[in-house]
This record gives sequence, C-alpha cells and structure tokens, in this order.
Amino acid sequence: MIVTDERVARFVSEKTAKAFCPPYTVVGWEEEGKITCGFLFNVFEGSDCHVSVAGNKFPRALMKAIGDYAFNQLKLNRCTVITEQEHVLDLCNRVGGVREGILRGHFGEGKDAVIVGVLKSEYRFPVKAGVSS
Repeated sequence: MIVTDERVARFVSEKTAKAFCPPYTVVGWEEEGKITCGFLFNVFEGSDCHVSVAGNKFPRALMKAIGDYAFNQLKLNRCTVITEQEHVLDLCNRVGGVREGILRGHFGEGKDAVIVGVLKSEYRFPVKAGVSS
C-alpha cells in the first residue's frame, strides 16, 4: 500500500545514512505494517527536484504513483537522484534515468556518488498528462 507519512522519511534517512531538512515530501510502500521502500523529494528547484531512494523492492503501482506525483502533481520536468547504491542505479535505469556524472567523496572518503537524471519525457511507467491519482 502507498503511504506518505513520516515513517517513510525515517526509513529513507536510516537506509541512506543521511539526515534530511524540510521542506520535503515522501512516498513509500508499506507491507504488513512495515515500510519496505521509499522516495524522499527535497531540494525543490523549479522544474527539478532531488529524490533520495531507499529499499529493495519497488512495486509497479508505486512506480506509477511516483511518476504521477513527480511529473503531474509537482509539475517537474526531471528528478535528480544522487546515490552510491547499485540497486538504486538499476532502478533508475529501468525507469529511463541516465547517468550524468560523479560527485567525488559525496558520501565520505572514497565514497563517490552517481548523479542520475530522470526526465518526464523518458519515464518508462505510464504517466498521463494532467491526471492525478
């Protein structure tokens, strides 16, 4: 089930070992009362927003909801994902994201981050223009 409460923010923060400062919004997936994956949207910059991702299983229904939220409700043209986790890079690739660069030492000494851009026009899950779920 899709959830949008503070438990998602805590989950993403714990799994990424990062503290987040408001304003942010969250969308996550809950199974049997437990958050299993989440997306935290922050650093809102006009038509772009940073998205932090945590979890391992990303249901199709959630990925459709993420596209609707980002591209229809928030009216973004792109989402910027910054990660060092291979499974998040794989997810970004599956939804149409493109690796755009490296932030050296972003996650600490010797821990580089990959910057991935996900454009509305390239998002691989159906997003209907002007329709909100």
